[in-house]
Amino acid sequence: MPKSYEFQGKNIEQALKKASEDLNLPAEKIKHEVLAYGSSGIFGLVGVKKAKIKVFVDIENNKTNRSTPVEKKSAIDPIQQTSIVEATPDSVEPPKIDETIIQSGIQALQQIVDGITSEAVVNLSRKGDKLFFSISGGDSGVLIGKRGQTLEAIQYLLEKMINKKSTNRVRVVVDVEGYLEKRKSNLREMASRMAEKAKRIKKPVTIGQMNAHDRRIIHIHLKDESAVRTQSIGDGYFRKLMIFPKNADGSKRRKTKKDI
Repeated sequence: MPKSYEFQGKNIEQALKKASEDLNLPAEKIKHEVLAYGSSGIFGLVGVKKAKIKVFVDIENNKTNRSTPVEKKSAIDPIQQTSIVEATPDSVEPPKIDETIIQSGIQALQQIVDGITSEAVVNLSRKGDKLFFSISGGDSGVLIGKRGQTLEAIQYLLEKMINKKSTNRVRVVVDVEGYLEKRKSNLREMASRMAEKAKRIKKPVTIGQMNAHDRRIIHIHLKDESAVRTQSIGDGYFRKLMIFPKNADGSKRRKTKKDI
């Protein structure tokens, strides 16, 4: 009685090739049923599905085949194949980035942008292990989105796409018409105003929900401000940021070993 096994691959051909190798049978002699044809997803990143086949093997008529398919394991765990690049001193040369990966990144970003607006152009500049993609033209407001959320999503997708093909981690920044620098300047001005308010009223003040990048800008901007301290409140990616006047409750907190 025939036994059945299931195999997966990027496409039907690769699934059959794996079945042929594991069962020690020529691919053309393998009887199979297609369970799923697979999908490359969006830009090869989102919604990727593997092809799946069911293979029927007559053990009696194929004595040379293995009784059970052996799963071949890579010598290196897939998770370990992507090395994390730590911040390197200026004297150390940053890892090189494959030009084909850079060009595919430009093309992918242009494709994303073209799907959102028209007449927008993507330009690239490099600094060490960081790629700066700047977008000019088109509808910048739509590309940026409310509080920069659309731009942030675009950057996230592009970074995932580029690092999926790179052996070294590549840092990616996507900007639209100089928005990032303007946003940073506005956040610093707001942080200074809110800090002054907290000191004046001697009570904590709250800044609405912000992403991690924006919160970090404020934390860094106020870290040397001796009269206030900052703290992120809540869970998840978007959190509130609170600015506390130091000793706002009027009490002098005794220092502990943990503070020293």
